Amino acid sequence: MPRPPAARALPALLLAVLVLAACAAGASAAITFERLPGFKSPGTPAQYDKVGVIKVGSSRARNVLVLNPGTSASAAYFVPLAKAIVSQAKGWQVWSVERRENLLKDQSMLNRAKAGLATVRQVFDYYLGWLKDKSITTHLRLIPDSEVAYAKQWGLNTEIQDLRRVVLRAQHLGGKVVVGGHSLGGSITTAYAAWNFAGKPGARGLSGLVFIDGGSSPQPLTAAAARTQLAALNAGSPWLAFGGIPTPLAGLFNSTGSLAVKLAPNAASDGQVSGLLPASIVAPVRATTSGQYGYALDTKTSPPGLRPAQAHLGHLAASGDPRAWDDANELTPLKRYADMFSGWGLRGLDGTAWYHPRRLTLDSGAVAAGNANPAQKVLDVHATQGHHLPKRLRIYAFGAALGGPRVLAAARVLARQSGIPPSRLVLVDRHTTYAHNDPNSASPARNEFLKRLLPFLRRVARG
Repeated sequence: MPRPPAARALPALLLAVLVLAACAAGASAAITFERLPGFKSPGTPAQYDKVGVIKVGSSRARNVLVLNPGTSASAAYFVPLAKAIVSQAKGWQVWSVERRENLLKDQSMLNRAKAGLATVRQVFDYYLGWLKDKSITTHLRLIPDSEVAYAKQWGLNTEIQDLRRVVLRAQHLGGKVVVGGHSLGGSITTAYAAWNFAGKPGARGLSGLVFIDGGSSPQPLTAAAARTQLAALNAGSPWLAFGGIPTPLAGLFNSTGSLAVKLAPNAASDGQVSGLLPASIVAPVRATTSGQYGYALDTKTSPPGLRPAQAHLGHLAASGDPRAWDDANELTPLKRYADMFSGWGLRGLDGTAWYHPRRLTLDSGAVAAGNANPAQKVLDVHATQGHHLPKRLRIYAFGAALGGPRVLAAARVLARQSGIPPSRLVLVDRHTTYAHNDPNSASPARNEFLKRLLPFLRRVARG
């Protein structure tokens, strides 16, 4: 199977360790990135059998919080939150998982712009503008589904085996290890904890689990539904259309839009007038890059189909041409949100996943709090140890707008069926005040998820 040109365009140095420095909350946080050998997924070219890890914090810290991103998100999404965590949680690192599908992304022009070698307009034209303007001859190559049919196998088994490599590396440090995730990453967290590794649960050796507006419903997909959806996947694209937007456009809108906010926040938005954005996210007045980006993703103006991408960001300014963005003292500052999704300060990485495997989302429906069920046999899912989690395991679940009370209920089920006492649970429901992404993006000084996480990690460290 030939290697997709988009992957060939990635600089070779992305496969090596990247060492950067960043500042957050008044303290310096070391940031490194590396790729580890991953699971050998059937039919996948060897160069994609890798899993990446962004590590935030001192390499001398022995305790590790491993975070799994949700649907259409990637490792850099967690970096601003991770900086805030390690600046206040002594002895902890945060490791964010970069899934294998992101090896397909062509980051070349984003990298140039981050280095000051390309303009916002050049970035837009390379990734999106060429779709309308045929005079643009140097541009992203879209990868035909037929070239990456092997990605239809990138389901939960592949993901859990990749994650296993990361967790074992973290455990090698000799401290406490906590696994968590946001949204779909919460389902991945449940699956890992309950996965059958030679008769033992993945949670063996873990000290805690963290669920950020995500988790696993106790009710599984039926075997019939699993077979139907698997057949549809095998007959169609490997990729999920996020918010109904075709792959990879949703990711490109976010990557280019967030980077524009960082590079030229007051410039007029190219995307707004391009005719390429869905009409439902186009600001009704001429807007700056910040104004257009905020309008598309704020809870008050973003369409229902994009609820998984929303945060409390503010509103368009009352006047101006083009209109700027007013944070309006909302939970999430727009520039912080842009930091998350642009991967600001990180070469070869951003916070989006342009290509999200449908198989991963399909398989998550069979986790069912780690209880064996017929759909698991159809989908090759092995999350069967849900009644055998360590009784000393600590669990922190935070419900926001998308999962809400269901996230807390799922955590209770997971604890109850393994005999984990209620005293080892921290359950917080903020579904009426926190959008789906606010727990990760809110300003650290106001972030209730973070305020509860820090004492949780201190208790984990004490044992």
